[in-house]
Amino acid sequence: MGSVGLLKNSAMVCAPLMATSVEQVLNGMFQAKAQGADLVEIRIDAIHDFQPHKDLPLLLKNKPLPVLIIYRPIWEGNLFEDDDAHKQLEVFRWAKELGADYVELDLKIASDFTKKEKSRWNSGCKVITSCFVDNVTSKEDLSQVVACMQSTGADILKIVTNANDITELEKTFHLLSHCQVPLIAYSVGERGLISQLLGPKFGSVLLYGSLDDNAVPGLPSLRSLRQAYGVDFMDNDTKVFGLISKPVGHSKGPILHNPTFRHVGFNGIYVPMFVDDLKEFFRVYSSPDFAGFSVGIPYKEAVVSFCDEVDPLAKSIGAVNTIIRRPCDGKLIGYNTDCEASITAIEDALKGTTDNSSDCFTYLLNGRGNGAAFLPSPLARKSFVLVGAGGAGRALAFGAKSRGARIVIFDIDFDRAKALAAAVSGEALPFENIASFQPEKGAILANATPIGMHPNKDRIPVPQETLKDYVVVFDAVYTPRKTALLKDAEAAEAITVSGVEMFLRQAIGQFNLFTGSKAPEEFMREIVMEKF
Repeated sequence: MGSVGLLKNSAMVCAPLMATSVEQVLNGMFQAKAQGADLVEIRIDAIHDFQPHKDLPLLLKNKPLPVLIIYRPIWEGNLFEDDDAHKQLEVFRWAKELGADYVELDLKIASDFTKKEKSRWNSGCKVITSCFVDNVTSKEDLSQVVACMQSTGADILKIVTNANDITELEKTFHLLSHCQVPLIAYSVGERGLISQLLGPKFGSVLLYGSLDDNAVPGLPSLRSLRQAYGVDFMDNDTKVFGLISKPVGHSKGPILHNPTFRHVGFNGIYVPMFVDDLKEFFRVYSSPDFAGFSVGIPYKEAVVSFCDEVDPLAKSIGAVNTIIRRPCDGKLIGYNTDCEASITAIEDALKGTTDNSSDCFTYLLNGRGNGAAFLPSPLARKSFVLVGAGGAGRALAFGAKSRGARIVIFDIDFDRAKALAAAVSGEALPFENIASFQPEKGAILANATPIGMHPNKDRIPVPQETLKDYVVVFDAVYTPRKTALLKDAEAAEAITVSGVEMFLRQAIGQFNLFTGSKAPEEFMREIVMEKF
């Protein structure tokens, strides 16, 4: 699978190394190079019994790629002791002489360092002044910090924040876009992830990626930055799409959408967005840069009220899994691609075929999703047992209704189950009755709950002994690909339909909406077969 496009930005990908021995650091440097890093950041203070004149030559003499040296001795009360400062200066002087490409100093001592050293700093080694800001209250606060750092005369500035909410990252993006000097800016933690991924779009000169065997929360891996996200292909005009969810760590959307964008030459990036407050999220991220969204658990129903317009099918379901920002007026338009994705996957399993899914998405995009055109269906008059009445469950229920199935609904919230049953002329039963529920022979079972999702992979939503009575078992969970429910259903000789198939089909529909063009379905299926 090739990629379409040319390199568009000069942002470097850096692998931070915090090993306790010189040998481990050297090994990490070669791993980082193999996994796609442009340079490595070496935390000298993490090395046990570090001896500059002995250890720095070992680290720098045969470095396989450029090196950034950081040395931060411990000090109390934010007051840097003179002897600590002396040690740090000695390390940086020696690192410069041995060929370090960058050294990074905390703002607390950067001014003294540049006054004493910068006039003699005639090698190619560049100085980075850094500052950690724990509580960002305004764009002006960040600008003042940057101005203070700039006064140190450093070649590059670096500002790190601690994001308590994804909306705080907009201040970082604004700062990057307007800064007149080379700047690295990002936030740490899971809610700060997109500040790393979108850094090159807004102008960050550096972004960080972890080694495969050293995952860091909120930090993408080196391989994912290159292969999944394609950070080299971003520029100012790149359109941002993302999954609005809580949590987002399970999402495989970036693995599918980003390579497909590049395959067709579309200038877009798809990122996971850990969202706590929908109202604030849509208020803050209102620019055309943020062009569309997927919507996941637990927001598929709640997000409907934040759409300016809702497609008729999504409106009837009462759940939206795709939002497009209309270019002409910036309004948010909601759609549901889950419905036809899940139902056609179940229908195809019943038929024993792998029918192409493009017709259902053409039908969906034309806004005529009342279902009548699909009858007769192999689901007609069959018992359809649905576990879960949330956003995904609603899509399944309305899809099953459109095919003429008889629907039975279980949900831990019985009132929610009853409301959905009334909307699809079905029957709701208390969730505790699921343990004794006996389905009709030849019924269809659909799980639309997170039961069985990683990391709680061993649970199933119904009694194991009842699986023999279902002809088809569908699981909306797709991590893992083969859930415990599907394994047990196979053992009971039922036909199984993985959530991966639904995921692929709904993503095809989303891609059509995101780009305004027809998705390369075979290419997307190849990715799913290879990567999922």
